[in-house]
Amino acid sequence: MGSADLAAIKIFTFPVRVYYEDTDSGGVVYYANYLKFMERGRTEWLRAHGFEQTELIRDYGVIFVVRKVLVEYLRPAQFNDLLRVTVKPVDIGRAKIEFEQTVERDETLVTGQIQIACVNAESFRPVSIPAAIKEKLWN
Repeated sequence: MGSADLAAIKIFTFPVRVYYEDTDSGGVVYYANYLKFMERGRTEWLRAHGFEQTELIRDYGVIFVVRKVLVEYLRPAQFNDLLRVTVKPVDIGRAKIEFEQTVERDETLVTGQIQIACVNAESFRPVSIPAAIKEKLWN
């Protein structure tokens, strides 16, 4: 997919509330939980495009798995904060999608570059993203 096509893709935003269970003994969000927030954002991005992950397995025999993560922590979130998780696809390949994601409050707290791979649900070997999925995600 060309860069002009990617430029037309809108940023998806998903709200996340910080619960007590998300925080560490210092009262701030435990660093690994930001990955959970980003995962929820990507799951909701798929859902907003009409795909439940259980249906991807059942109807297409594929799942998306995280292949690579680069995260930068800028500021902490705390208990009861209402956060925004953003999801923006920036590169689409035969069997992968790369995203830029953020976790924000009134400023950006965390940035992430996440790469997911499309794999066969039984063998976990990489496969092409099915055309029907690709078409629906980018239109």
